[in-house]
Amino acid sequence: MPIYEYECQTCRHRFERLQHFSDEPVKVCPDCGAPVQRVIQPVGVIFRGSGFYVTDNRQLPANEAAKELPGGDGGEAKEKDKTTADKKE
Repeated sequence: MPIYEYECQTCRHRFERLQHFSDEPVKVCPDCGAPVQRVIQPVGVIFRGSGFYVTDNRQLPANEAAKELPGGDGGEAKEKDKTTADKKE
């Protein structure tokens, strides 16, 4: 169940209530009985994984980009195969 924060429009008293999503919002201040308004709080967000940092979005050189691909080795295996084939002939 989420905790909602409310603020009285008259006396500026702030209080919290643990409520279900389906519960009606609190309408009156427990101190003075004046109308209250729900306070919207920022949400803490933690980004994990690649793509969330400045260094993750940079343009990679072609040889490094090939290494990033699944099974990519930057073409080094193909060059090794060519040199091995040349030696056999």
